[in-house]
Amino acid sequence: MAKMSSALFYQDPRAALAWLQKAFGFELTMLLEDADGNVAHSQLSFGDSMVMIGSEWSEDHKSPKSLGGKNTQTVSLQIDDDIDAHCARAKAAGAEIYAEPETQFYGDRTYRCRDPEGHIWNVAQTVAVVTREEAEAATGLKITGWI
Repeated sequence: MAKMSSALFYQDPRAALAWLQKAFGFELTMLLEDADGNVAHSQLSFGDSMVMIGSEWSEDHKSPKSLGGKNTQTVSLQIDDDIDAHCARAKAAGAEIYAEPETQFYGDRTYRCRDPEGHIWNVAQTVAVVTREEAEAATGLKITGWI
């Protein structure tokens, strides 16, 4: 079986680890520290998924906080729980919510936020099963490869 994961870089990875656990419910599964107690590498689990969290370590591996808030990716979470409660939890932990929970044409209710260092997160919960034909009618777009 193949899986995919992502790695995110933070100026303060230890603070990021604590925040991601508090805001989103991630679980710490691995933490490697150097002789000075700095985070060398870590892994957080979320359901069947995993994300690696580390320090900035080169000019090409930076936190959005070091790049004026710029992102090259959005991290997406698919949850089974109450999306509105999840959003409230993230907000209470300090997430900048810039798209409140809203039901999308494809049947997911989603919200978008930024973590304290500026990584963009999209969180979704499937609330309705929508056919390709229904999604095409709602958007006016031709959709290929609908799952």
